[in-house]
Amino acid sequence: METQGPVVETQRGRVRGTVEGSVRVFRGIPFAKPPVGPQRFGAPEAPEPWPGVRDATRFGPASHQASRPLAPILGILVDEESEDCLTLNVWTPGPGDGTRRPVMVWIHGGAWVIGSGSERTYDASHLVRRGDVVVVTINYRLGPFGFLRTRELGGGLDATGNEAMLDQVAALEWVRDEIAAFGGDPGNVTVFGESAGSVNIACLLTMPRARGLLHRAILQSGSLNLTRPPSMALDVARQILAEVGLAPEHAHRLRDVPAKDLMAATNAVAGRSVIPPFSPVADGELIPARPFAAIAEGSARGVPLIVGTNLEEMKLYRFLDPLLERLDEAALLQRCGLLFPGAGPDGRAHAERAVDTYRSARRARGEDASAVETWLAISTDHVFRAGALKLAEFHARHTPEVFVYQFEWKGKEPGRPQGAIHALELPFVFGTLATSEIGAIAGRTPAGRTLSAQMQDAWIAFVRGGPPRAAGLPEWPAYAPPRRATMVLADLPRLVDAPQEPERAVWDAFLG
Repeated sequence: METQGPVVETQRGRVRGTVEGSVRVFRGIPFAKPPVGPQRFGAPEAPEPWPGVRDATRFGPASHQASRPLAPILGILVDEESEDCLTLNVWTPGPGDGTRRPVMVWIHGGAWVIGSGSERTYDASHLVRRGDVVVVTINYRLGPFGFLRTRELGGGLDATGNEAMLDQVAALEWVRDEIAAFGGDPGNVTVFGESAGSVNIACLLTMPRARGLLHRAILQSGSLNLTRPPSMALDVARQILAEVGLAPEHAHRLRDVPAKDLMAATNAVAGRSVIPPFSPVADGELIPARPFAAIAEGSARGVPLIVGTNLEEMKLYRFLDPLLERLDEAALLQRCGLLFPGAGPDGRAHAERAVDTYRSARRARGEDASAVETWLAISTDHVFRAGALKLAEFHARHTPEVFVYQFEWKGKEPGRPQGAIHALELPFVFGTLATSEIGAIAGRTPAGRTLSAQMQDAWIAFVRGGPPRAAGLPEWPAYAPPRRATMVLADLPRLVDAPQEPERAVWDAFLG
């Protein structure tokens, strides 16, 4: 009997976890040295060995968190923040039992400024018990600590803006080297993630540094359109430097700025734009300058994918947009014009065509075609769906095992965000409807529990090497034009060919 918790021998030392029913959990295992002092803004380095048995019963600190009003609504709450945040957590049915189980590595979202692998929504015990798999959740550096690019500023600080991407590579290298001791198969690793985490995974699929570290991937609501060029990343760096009172030629002094001041600068910069200040940088070095083209050319050839989005992603952010409820036709066209650079002097011509297309399609389906609902549909596709489907289409050219879903379960709880909003699928995937804040938005109903079981089973079937399938789901064929087979995940799951096809086609000329 493991009265004091199970002990596993890793290459850096022994770790002691906890017994939680039939699952063994190891928390806060370092996969890199603390990126502090001279290592702030540097690439991750292998952790130092430790003597004796390291306590692995508590989650490690999260990276410093920015101020985001959605954090408490989504349950993105952390007990401790620190630059010393490069740790991971392992849930396993049987460390050291000689079994090689499929491994699922979770990369969390949070707009690259909030979140951690320890959020209550990501309690992996349900997945582990249901699928006899090993689940790993990771932390990576957020905000300026992981995504600040200063390389071209000439200030003695060679930060690329992709240090957090290297953190994720380091975590996957740890999985490759260590997961067998925890009962996992290093030759069968599925990376899955949502929002910013999904964008990160899309980037990993383009990166030579990550090749061979992941064998399948599940991308939930995030694609390569949310990367940024170096010029955009440098503009944010200049703003951060200005906020802390440093000239660009003194960028090296950022290593000495207190973390709380860096986070205050981040909050100030973030408050001036609706666009998150950080994301992976398509620099032409670690990440290709044209990441969609890299996917089309086979950068991730042979890696099966599940790719999907939620029907009404942008409704999560509705309350943050005080002008939305008074949106009229002129304001709708003005907003849409900003989404279509190059389509006329102000994008208006393409905006008008887009609005007409969305309205006609929505009316034909008997849906609300008001200015507000049309804008929410257009912005959902602009940010999330169009890029996800483009990645799926490009990847399917050389790797047929691509499966696409659209999540349509709608939150209807009074006083909470309404609709099939961004992040709502998370407790369905993890089986945490009953315990997570997002589960309260979804509603805790028998139908919800049924859909959650189906989604978990489909994800597990996929990580075990087959197509996603589950009792109660129709057969889920691969995605490719012109059919574009899509699994609609709702209270009554169904397979649909090319859903919202007129709207999808609006974006074809703007991605690639």
